Amino acid sequence: MTTQTQTPATDQQKTAVAAPTHELSSGNGQDGRGRTTVADGVVAKIAGIAIQEIEGVHALGGGAARALGTLREKVGQKDLTQGVSVEVGQTQVAVDVTLVVEYPHPLQQVADNARDAVYSAVEDLVGMEVTEVNITITDIHVPSDEDDSDDAAREPRVA
Repeated sequence: MTTQTQTPATDQQKTAVAAPTHELSSGNGQDGRGRTTVADGVVAKIAGIAIQEIEGVHALGGGAARALGTLREKVGQKDLTQGVSVEVGQTQVAVDVTLVVEYPHPLQQVADNARDAVYSAVEDLVGMEVTEVNITITDIHVPSDEDDSDDAAREPRVA
């Protein structure tokens, strides 16, 4: 017979994986009443939301991530961190973004606008300095591709 020294509740606490968190530079709050900690996923979500609002951004993430995102959206969930990875230090943040741009928007302009949006959102909402925002454009989305396939499905090609 074995004796169990841990309760199921303590076992669950040990096996639960916590998201990485980082204390803000003003860690004890402005009035010294407590500490503020921000999870890495929160920083990534803020960056993702900021980028999605930029004109010319069609989607975030590479091909596989977008395919998975499409499935997620069909079941009513949307991953706002898709295509965004962050590295959070004590007082600084570095962000890497993968995105698809709408044709015919100028790629560099969309990248610059997305970069500015991430800088503003993270610095304003999180209060941490953004050291860099690296943007990788993996594809362009041509709206006529989808329109042509819809027209072909509706109209017969021969009479």
